[in-house]
Formats: sequence, structure tokens, C-alpha cells
Amino acid sequence: MTSEELKVNVEKALEEIRPFLQSDGGDISLLSIENDNLVKVQLKGACVGCSVNQMTLKSGVEMTIKKYAPQIEQVINIE
Repeated sequence: MTSEELKVNVEKALEEIRPFLQSDGGDISLLSIENDNLVKVQLKGACVGCSVNQMTLKSGVEMTIKKYAPQIEQVINIE
């Protein structure tokens, strides 16, 4: 998978999870993909101060991204 295909797949994953975040007043943006295995995102809106945002990041966002791009090893939030 090329870097461009990887980015497209990660964006597809974010599009899948975005409605759930938006329904709670939040959102997410892709900041970068590094070494083809690390995704940096930024949680926005209500997600920023949410006490369960790390759980959302791991069980929701990371899991969905890995479904589209299995080579991704980690997703981190950059505040």
C-alpha cells in the first residue's frame, strides 16, 4: 500500500467514526501518518475535555483505522 493509499484508507476510517463523535459534540482530524504505522489525530470539541476520550481513541478510532489499514500500530491524540 502506498503512502497515498494509506492516507485515503485512514480518512475513510475517520469518516466512519466521525458521526459518532459529532453526535456527542466532538470531531476528529488527521494530523499526520508517520513511518506508515503511527497515526496522529486531533480530537476536537466536546472530545477534548471528555473523561473517556482515551477509551474512545483506543477502542473506537484505533480499532476502526486498523480495520482499513492493518499496518497501523498506534493512534495518538495531539492536543
